[in-house]
Amino acid sequence: MLIAIIFTAGAQAIIAYRTALAEADVLFDYQMQQMATSLRPGMPVGTEIVQHIPLDDEENFDFVIQVWTADGLRVFQSAARAELPQRAVLGFSTVQARGTTYRIFSLESGKQVIQVAQDTAARREMAGNLALRTVSPMVVMVPLLMLVVWWVVSASLAPVSRVRQQVASRQADDLSELNERNLPDEILPLVHELNLLFQRLSQAFDAQKNFVADAAHELRSPLAALKLQVHGLRRAADDATREIAINRLNAGIDRATRLVEQLLVLARQQANSAVGAKPVPIDLTALARLALADAAGPAALRQIDLGLAQTDQCVVTGHEEALRILLRNLLDNAIKYTPVGGTVNLAIRNDEGKTLLTVEDSGPGIVPEDRQRVLDRFYRVAGTEGGGSGLGLAIVKTIADLHNATLTIDGSESLGGLRATVIFKKTP
Repeated sequence: MLIAIIFTAGAQAIIAYRTALAEADVLFDYQMQQMATSLRPGMPVGTEIVQHIPLDDEENFDFVIQVWTADGLRVFQSAARAELPQRAVLGFSTVQARGTTYRIFSLESGKQVIQVAQDTAARREMAGNLALRTVSPMVVMVPLLMLVVWWVVSASLAPVSRVRQQVASRQADDLSELNERNLPDEILPLVHELNLLFQRLSQAFDAQKNFVADAAHELRSPLAALKLQVHGLRRAADDATREIAINRLNAGIDRATRLVEQLLVLARQQANSAVGAKPVPIDLTALARLALADAAGPAALRQIDLGLAQTDQCVVTGHEEALRILLRNLLDNAIKYTPVGGTVNLAIRNDEGKTLLTVEDSGPGIVPEDRQRVLDRFYRVAGTEGGGSGLGLAIVKTIADLHNATLTIDGSESLGGLRATVIFKKTP
């Protein structure tokens, strides 16, 4: 800004100086016209040269006045050695005389011609002095303006320097919010967005820490079991024992694989929730039909009647892959814990501006005191059949939270088992 002020003031000074010179020329020309006009009534008519000034070789007049008759006789001169031309063009002209340049104005008055001449050197000097007096206040005001600007900008950016110091002094793991008080309006939105970014990064780091802790805790037991099963396979004395050990080892590998898959899915959904991926409109009904088609094979193996009880046309705003995982986990849990020959129903309906996704089964259900706890990671209801990691409903809850939806677990009135309901709020 200081450099801009210097260049702007310089340009303004040049413009003002040139303008003052031009206006001075106009003013001096006007002065010469007025002087010639004022001499018209009092000029002598005789034929003798009239001189009212002493003849001095050192005299130097800025203005020279001469009067000529129509016959070319000079009847008046204000300088002894003017040596201006006897004939002049009426109006303004420029001539060389007495070793300098004169600006001449000639005016015809009756039978006489009045000439008023001005030395251009003196003219330029007076115009320059006038122009300098016009520009001189800027020499004082520009430094003053620069000091004011420096003070105002420094005072305004002091909070920005404070924020910079806060960021520079932070440790790598410090993601607390920056102080937004007393910040300029131009900087406040940037600091606010930085704080939102710190919040998202904090959530992402927390999700990463939780994932590492959960993975280390939950993988310890399956890996230890696999190691024991390998030892059992190595000690098998006959083919029958070896077959049993191989089957147990395969089952253990399947459980560990399923656990790793669920852990990765949970970590991915937590990461999506932390970074705030951009949602898009999704046809939930079409997505539910695809999920039913994927679950039809496992349901057929257990002779479970899998169907779509109600299908209202519903569009929600969210993430397609996450919603597909949500539907798959709900259907997998229902099929896994429903007895052979049971029923699992999926329903999608609109209710008072909300979208309800419901999965019901005819299984044993969950007692009321455990319905909230099954949403925690790695929690499994005691005495339940079927292998699992306790992550299925936790993943569903994470995805529901990502979509600002509500997950409820209660009993199914129609089938007698468990009913899981995801309530999507109406998009504004």
